Amino acid sequence: MANVQVIQRHAHLAGAVKLEFVNGPEGKVAKAVLTAISNSRRGSGESREEEPTAIQWTLWGKQAENAAEYLGKGSHVNIVGRLRNNQYEKDGETIYGMAFTVEEIDYLDSRAESEARRMRGDDPEGGPTTNHRTTNSATNSTTASTTASTTKPRTGRQPANA
Repeated sequence: MANVQVIQRHAHLAGAVKLEFVNGPEGKVAKAVLTAISNSRRGSGESREEEPTAIQWTLWGKQAENAAEYLGKGSHVNIVGRLRNNQYEKDGETIYGMAFTVEEIDYLDSRAESEARRMRGDDPEGGPTTNHRTTNSATNSTTASTTASTTKPRTGRQPANA
C-alpha cells in the first residue's frame, strides 16, 4: 500500500502526549500518541469561517520520548508525516482505517513559552502522560523500526536532544 505525505502546519496540541512502551523487534520501543489541531479558513469576505482539523498522530522511539517530555496541551507544532490505509478483515468483514505516523516534528514554542505553559498548569498533570503498558504487535514494531531512525536536524527552537 502506498503512503501519502501529510503536512500539518501551525497546529496546537489538544491534550497531553500519551507515552507507552511496546514490544519491538529489538526490545521495548517508545510509542507516543498526540492530537494536533490546525485551523484553515474557508470562504471569502464576511462569510469567511475557520474550520478546525484534528489529526491523531503516532510517534516512535526517541522522537516519542522527546515529545512526551517537552510537549503538552496547547504546544504549537509543525508536523510532517505519512498517512497509511489500514485495511483488514475481521469476522469476514472488511474494516477500513487510517493511520498517521510522524516523520518530522518541529516544536514552535520557545523553551520559555513551554515552561510557562507547564507552570500555569495548562497541562493537567504538569507534564507528559506516561502509560507503561506493553503490547505485542508485529505491525507496530515494523513501523517503529522504520520511523524511529528518521530524524530531522535540530533547529534553534528545538530541545538539544530532539
